[in-house]
Amino acid sequence: MSANLATALVTKLTVSNHLDGDDIRAIESLRFRERHVGAREVIVADGVRPGECCLIVEGFASRSKTTADGARQVLSLHIPGDIPDLQSLHLKVMDHDLVTISPCTLGFISHSDLREVTARRPNLAAALWRETLIDGSIFREWIVNVGRRTALPRMAHLLMEMHERLRAIGRTREGDFSLPITQVELGDCLGLSVVHTNRTLQALRKEGLIETDRSGFHLLDQGRLEELAGFDRTYLHLSPSA
Repeated sequence: MSANLATALVTKLTVSNHLDGDDIRAIESLRFRERHVGAREVIVADGVRPGECCLIVEGFASRSKTTADGARQVLSLHIPGDIPDLQSLHLKVMDHDLVTISPCTLGFISHSDLREVTARRPNLAAALWRETLIDGSIFREWIVNVGRRTALPRMAHLLMEMHERLRAIGRTREGDFSLPITQVELGDCLGLSVVHTNRTLQALRKEGLIETDRSGFHLLDQGRLEELAGFDRTYLHLSPSA
């Protein structure tokens, strides 16, 4: 079972890192505590001191902060193979919420096991460190997206990002990708009201750029979406040499 859970992590890490056979076997030997959770459940809450890290095996999750008056900002979206709370290995108190967007299969890895395997396999430690740096690169782009792009390019940029990240792990097909996210959640990603989010999606549909359904998106003209968004995929670092 652990080997099956580890496949998601191996698939994700090998997008942006060179792992040898011993690295992969070390990942497969990790002990995972499997857990199945529903949509919109808290995985790890702000203020908690976790003793393990969470691998997303199937499904989608978000990282978010909530203000004192209850307003939420989604800081990042996470896909299969991500360990979004990896920083808890060194930052002992969670400073944000990690919440499922869809039903998820999760694999929890104890901090002690992660410390042991990274001490034993320095190349694997470097790969996990590189993943946290890529997270930082994505955070920077999200700040620009919310702070400086208008609604249409803002939405187009997010959709192109999610398509490219999912394509890299084999989760797209001819512009189609699953992302069962609500318009409220999209608005929280983009700093838009629900009404503005709805109008923005309608405008992209009217322009013949996207189609949507309850489970995901179909990008009809990726070239025009990239141009509208000013999308440059460099910040995703989707190869070991990037």
